[in-house]
Order: sequence, then structure tokens, then C-alpha cells
Amino acid sequence: MRFRVWAPSAGRVRVSVDAGVHEMTAGDGGWWHAEADGINYAFLLDDSDDRLPDPRSRWQPHGVHQESRVYDHAAFEWTDDAWHGRQLPGGVLYELHVGTFTEGGTFDAAIDRLDHLVDLGITHVELLPVNSFDGTAGWGYDGVLWGAVHEPYGGPDGFKRFVDAAHARGLAVVLDVVYNHLGPSGAYLDRFGPYFAGQNDWGPGLNLDGAGSDEVRRYVIDNALSWFRDFHVDALRLDAVHALLDRRAVHLLEQLATETEALSAALNRPLTLIAESDLNDPRLVTPRERGGYGLHAQWSDDFHHALHVKLTGETSGYYTDFAAQDAVERVLREVFFHAGTWSSFRERTHGRPVDTRTVPGHRFLAYLQNHDQIGNRATGDRLSATVSRDRLACGAAILFCSPFTPMVFMGEEWAASTPWQFFASFPDPELAEAVRTGRRREFARHGWGESEVPDPMDPATVERSRLDWTEAGRPGHREVLDLHRALIRLRRDHPELADPRVDDLRIDAAPDGSWLVLHRGALRLAVNFGEGPVTLPLGATTTKLAWAEATVDGGAAQLPPDTFVVVGTAAAR
Repeated sequence: MRFRVWAPSAGRVRVSVDAGVHEMTAGDGGWWHAEADGINYAFLLDDSDDRLPDPRSRWQPHGVHQESRVYDHAAFEWTDDAWHGRQLPGGVLYELHVGTFTEGGTFDAAIDRLDHLVDLGITHVELLPVNSFDGTAGWGYDGVLWGAVHEPYGGPDGFKRFVDAAHARGLAVVLDVVYNHLGPSGAYLDRFGPYFAGQNDWGPGLNLDGAGSDEVRRYVIDNALSWFRDFHVDALRLDAVHALLDRRAVHLLEQLATETEALSAALNRPLTLIAESDLNDPRLVTPRERGGYGLHAQWSDDFHHALHVKLTGETSGYYTDFAAQDAVERVLREVFFHAGTWSSFRERTHGRPVDTRTVPGHRFLAYLQNHDQIGNRATGDRLSATVSRDRLACGAAILFCSPFTPMVFMGEEWAASTPWQFFASFPDPELAEAVRTGRRREFARHGWGESEVPDPMDPATVERSRLDWTEAGRPGHREVLDLHRALIRLRRDHPELADPRVDDLRIDAAPDGSWLVLHRGALRLAVNFGEGPVTLPLGATTTKLAWAEATVDGGAAQLPPDTFVVVGTAAAR
């Protein structure tokens, strides 16, 4: 077997394979190679006896500090030959964390719940990062070996079984990947070469534009393409791309989009790139031929913030600006709330307008909740902990009747009562205490008492965050689940609800933002957020869906507080 590693600054490299140690030969471009027999291996640099895992490891069965294991992608027997992929437009996403989605916390346990997602009407299932990180439990954003699947979840074969099972049910798989930093434990890349360039808020960032960065960029892009090619993943969600510092003429994201497009053509199925970005910059999702990066979509935090304030009344921190009475209307009309406008939280102008005439709404993922917006609250409380079921229903109606691509977070579909808290399991006691202390200090600045912040290292924090699937059939939860099924079915059965043309969206709204009406072709969604009842003339001919005590009489909607209706009208385009 041939072993290779990039170590351009090393004067000597050896590879330990099973019981033997072999000298490696220097080749072009800083690559070293050796032939040896065996399956468990590690590298030794210069005269050090430290056995380091392979930066491009495909399998870490014993953790990120231990030796790597040879893994043959061709050995897995796929059954998804008939799978030809699924495009993002018209899709509905479901975000889940493998470790807390089920009691078992594995890929195989998650497979047993895929039929629930199919019944719900989901088209794309998005997994939080599954690459190897130190410890057993964690969100996955502290990964350090990006090509190796976390062993406690089921390792590489377990992930392939999950993807294969999802495809058998018509579900596309989206994988969250983190290229903006590496975790604090097990990140040995800098021992091999100039992988790192400075720090960001989360850890060491990658050298994307300095000396030696060609191979570092190749490291990122090869990893991304491997998820598509070797694991049959359909889409990647690129974490916090605003933290990718790249001053080259061709940005890493543009290069990734170009190579993904080429691979998509070779595989003859759609491959999708979805960015998370704090920039409010439509250039990310603008096609390359129009000067953009050519990514397919990005998360829309402004949509979340506007609806969160509307539903909860919270106006602290970055929610302050979204207290504007027309905030929800603005994000529906313009996508970005901050579009070259003043951000009081940042104390500067922020963002750039979206050209809604040319950029379709499906390029923006909309959500009421996600892992960040729940888990980065001190107690990990969901909307259902503070917002009434009726108010949640109104938010869901706007989400699924919007021109954007909707996404729900696991358990949201039945208003789960379980929190989703921040947790980790670093074995190093000093690192564990540093994370614990840092978490408490962070929330103390926002007014939370130390005793209110869960200990992220306590296994009980993980257990509290695990979904309770028995809730889905209980009164109060069952009705919310039925509502989500109905809204998704309505969106599927009436194409005008999934129409991504933002510039064609018509909205009527109260001056104080207490009610609004979305015009979606011949359909109308009327929502009352106000404290009193309203009557809204809609020209209704049929009632498609009504919540709580909402009724339609004489073509007009009669809406008590926190209710909505979706009606058909005689209107035609």
C-alpha cells in the first residue's frame, strides 16, 4: 500500500504501519511517500517520536489523537444507483444533530426515524458536522480531521448507510462542514506544514492566501468533493464563510463552486453549496457569470431575527434593530433587513441590497429556529418554551408561505419541550474547564447568572438535549405536528406557495405590523399578530387551511389574535 503525506518543511518523515516504522521518500511539492503493508498508521516528523494521525485520514476508530486506519471507499456496497439527486428549489430542509436526534445517537438509530421525515414532507435532511472531534459528545464544530467520520456516530460506513437509506426514501442529504477553523484538541496540521494563518473567534484559521496555501486550499476542496463523490452527499452547508480570510483574486468559495459544478456534471446529479454568512452580501449566491461566487444558497438570519422579535418581543443584542414595525414585511420584500443600512449592534452600516429581480428567493434558507439560534442561548431554550402554540403556528405559516427555502430544526415540527444546549466532552481537564468558564463568562455579559448556564461538560446536558419522540403524539404537540404536515403539503400542492420570485411578492400589512396578508398567486395568507381580532377582506372563495378560531365569512377572514388562514381566491395572474 502507498502512504503519502504533505510535509514541506520536514527534513525527515517516517510512517508507522502496524508494528513497523518505514522511512518515507521526499517527492515533488513537499509530498512524501512510502510503500508498506498494514492498516493502522501514523506519521513521525523529523526526529520526533510523536505518532501523528494523517491530516487526510479517512478513519479514526480510536479518536483524533490516535493512529489513523486505512479505509477503502470502494468497498461499501451502495444501493442508490437509481438516485439522481434533488435540486434545492422547491425543497424543505430538516436540520438535525446525529447525537441527540435519537436515544441511540447514531446514524443507524437516525435511519429508523427517516420515515417520520418523509411523512412530514421533508425533501432534504441536513446533518450537523459529522467529522472527527475530540471526545464522544459535541456539536461537531470542533472537528480536526475533516475526512474522518466521528466513530461514536458509526464511523464512515455508518454515515454511508444513512445516506443510502435517505436516498432510498427520496431524501437528499445536506452535510454541515466547517472550513473556517479547527477545534482546540487534536489539530496537528501545523506540525505538517503551513496550514494555519492566525486565529478567529473559534480557533486557528487556515492559510488560504499565503505561502504554501495552494496545498491548503487543495486540502479544503478535496475534502468537500470527497463528501459528494465518496459519501454520495447531495449538498454542503458551509459554516461561517465570513471567517474564511482569502485575499486572492479567485476566492476559495468561487474555486469550490467551479469544481463542484464540474463534479456535478461528471456524476450527473445536482450538487449544492449553501453558505452560512454574516455579511449580508448577495455576491455569495450571484452566478459567476455575473461576478458572484456562484454558490447556490445561503442562510437568512435576517428572516429569523425579524420573525423572532415578532413572535417573542425580545429586542436585546442583535435583535434591537428588528423591533421595527415593518421588519417582517421588509425581509419578505427585500430578503436582507440590513442592506447597506445602519446596524446598531455592529455600530456601522451593514450589508448590500439583493437584486430581487434577478436573484430568486429559493437561494435563501428561512427558518424560525436552528441549532445556533437555540443552542447559543444560555439555557438552550426553544421558542416553544416561551411562545404560545398559536403564535408558533403563525410563524410557521409565514415560513412555509414565503418565497424562500424553508428549514426546521429537529423537534420544531411538534413544538418539542426538550432544550438544545451547548455541550462538549473534551477529555483534557484543563481544556474542559476553560470551555466551561468561557461559556459562563460569555453569558454573564448578557445578564445570565452563573447557575443558569448549564455545564457543557456534564453528560446530563447532552441528555436534556436529546429529543423525546413520545411527545410527538401527545396533546398540544400532535396538533403542531399536524399543522406542519398540512403547511408542507399545501406548499407542495400549490406551486405558487413555493414561487421564488421575491420581486413579484405582494404584501398588505397593518401600519403597526399587527397583521399582514401575503399574496401568493391566487392564494392569500392572512396572519394576525395583534392583541385584538381583525377582519380582512380577501375575496376568498375557498379555505385551504385555518388555525384555531380563524374563520372565513363572505370572502373576509375573521382572525382572533394569533391565528391565520390560507384561502383561495378568484384572482389570477
